[in-house]
Amino acid sequence: MDLLRHFRPSPFEIAARQLYIAAVEQARNPLFYQSCGVPDTPDGRFDMIVIHVVLLLRRMKQDREATSALSQALFDLMFADMDQNLREMGVGDVSVGPRIKAMAKNFYGRLAAYDQALAADAPEGALEAALRRNLYRKSAPSIDLVAAVADYMRREAEALAAVATDDLCRAAVRFGTPPAVS
Repeated sequence: MDLLRHFRPSPFEIAARQLYIAAVEQARNPLFYQSCGVPDTPDGRFDMIVIHVVLLLRRMKQDREATSALSQALFDLMFADMDQNLREMGVGDVSVGPRIKAMAKNFYGRLAAYDQALAADAPEGALEAALRRNLYRKSAPSIDLVAAVADYMRREAEALAAVATDDLCRAAVRFGTPPAVS
């Protein structure tokens, strides 16, 4: 039985899975695609997952000591899921590694851009510019659509900042309603 102990997920892995599921479910909300003009493509869906994972990681950074294992588990799970999704989409084994590497590079770029743009001292319009470059990179959304997603991200970052670290580590986190732009 002691051998089985090594196959049980840690509490951080369990919480990371629950947080990742919450991020993916929120990223799949049709309002982002139908109301906010997010491209309903693999790239658009990847970017919506990234936005929600970035919001979670930003919160974890507030209490790095208590959340470093959770943060790493969330990151690892996200990219294990991306690897599996690419394989399910028929991407060949030889191509998966380089594509995951490119996705990780894109993720880190977005993490830095969104983190800086959500900072209290960020220049006005920084988040909107980052969203245009990343989320809307192959489309030309209206100012209202970009502003709605930026406002949503600010609201969610603020709500997550108020979540107690113990609640975060137990995955007791809920995202708010996506914006409905008419």
